[in-house]
Amino acid sequence: MTQLQHTQAHIVELNQNSITTLPSNVDVPTYDRSKVKAGIVHIGVGGFHRAHQAAYINELLKIPGNEQWGICGVGLLEANRGLRDILAKQDNLYTLTIRHPNGRVDNSVIGSMVEFLFAPENKQAVIEKMAHAETKIVSLTITEGGYNFHPATGEFDYSNPDIVHDIENPAQPITAFGYITAALKLRKKQGLAAFTVQSCDNIQHNGLVTRKMLLAFAHQQDAELAQWIEQHVAFPNAMVDRITPISKQSDIDYVTKAYGITDGWPITCESFSQWVIEDTFSNGRPNWDNVGAQFVSDVTPFEKMKIRLLNAGHSVLGLLGEIHGFSTIDETVSDPLFAQYLRAFMDLEVTPLLDALPGIDIDSYKDTLIERFANPNIKDSLARICSQSSAKLPKFLIATISDNLALNRDISLAALVVASWCLYSDKGVNQQGETLEIHDDMAQELSTAAKLTTTKPTSFIELEGLFGDLANNEKFISQYTHAIAAIYAPNSQIKDVMAATLAAKGK
Repeated sequence: MTQLQHTQAHIVELNQNSITTLPSNVDVPTYDRSKVKAGIVHIGVGGFHRAHQAAYINELLKIPGNEQWGICGVGLLEANRGLRDILAKQDNLYTLTIRHPNGRVDNSVIGSMVEFLFAPENKQAVIEKMAHAETKIVSLTITEGGYNFHPATGEFDYSNPDIVHDIENPAQPITAFGYITAALKLRKKQGLAAFTVQSCDNIQHNGLVTRKMLLAFAHQQDAELAQWIEQHVAFPNAMVDRITPISKQSDIDYVTKAYGITDGWPITCESFSQWVIEDTFSNGRPNWDNVGAQFVSDVTPFEKMKIRLLNAGHSVLGLLGEIHGFSTIDETVSDPLFAQYLRAFMDLEVTPLLDALPGIDIDSYKDTLIERFANPNIKDSLARICSQSSAKLPKFLIATISDNLALNRDISLAALVVASWCLYSDKGVNQQGETLEIHDDMAQELSTAAKLTTTKPTSFIELEGLFGDLANNEKFISQYTHAIAAIYAPNSQIKDVMAATLAAKGK
């Protein structure tokens, strides 16, 4: 019998009882989960939450006296039914596999989620859980699109059918804003202190954005309640960072072999993790600084650094790499030309715009980013990176372009990325002839505009909701149409265009 066969003969399902049988190299909860109270209700239990916030709480729960800071996860969407079923079978436990660039692997079981509520089956249970006196924080990872703001104006989108429904049906919410508002109304009625609403999404000023959107919604539904929220609810800004690819079958197979258990939805992530939080909370908070997080008075320079270097860097590699025919971030950045292009973009078009960051060496941070992107043990797909680009790029990339144009600085490297996004949306295939996997709520609108490019080169950037007034900026139009002409030329190869763009920059 081979070692693998022997392992498979003793496979057990992941649950509270089976974790006592795991190999000694697997870190398991050392705290009594039966005594943990859910002081945090988290909406949007995706991979990032389980690799980041839930992992920080897991470490905090190992320190006696923190039992009130467990997590109740909430799934708002019908698509969360499968996750609900898996977590129910696993006593809300899951595995977290941390892969270091040098090949080292840390294996652990995370126990900080002690409850999970599936909203479509019991909306009132979710509202009452948020409204419960034990709940001190309602946190969110609902992606950029979940905040319901117009990408160009930043204003609340009242035309969203789900928002219209929630405003008219306060007791039967669909959106995060509907649930949070209903819960805060109940707390106000019961004379309870407000909970903190804490965004954990990759959005600049995520707390301020959440506050603005929630107040816009609440004012439309109940003006008196909105005033109470404005006075009593804290919305701390935060910068979050940890690369967490979508779980794959290979991750499930790895857990089975290495842990000797079956986990229906394991999480794999990189070793790097960062969480910088403004210390403004309504009703108490965990001591996350005891387990590696950082509390600050102003998170703005940290989040700007991260969004414009890491998140934008991901999109630079993602779109250019997709056009060429790469499939993962590590594969893309391992190509010297792509690494050189990314570093030039970060050095020349982003770094001059960043604010002073006490204690942060920007050059070292950029070195670390490229090392993280190149981690061969984190196979982060370009399809994931490019998904929902219409929600990401206005904040990640277009803002940098606009700032540079206002200062009369060069934007040729970023202009080529936007042109690549046009080609990506237009053709739907890479330069190897393979079909691209495109996931974007605006995919049809992007494609329609992009397909007009050959007759009107500026058609794509005339999507004002995404690009603002860039189509009216002569300097941008010059750089953008130059890039369009280059990548749309017969037999054009993206690598040749990238090399020529770098050469023009003296790189």
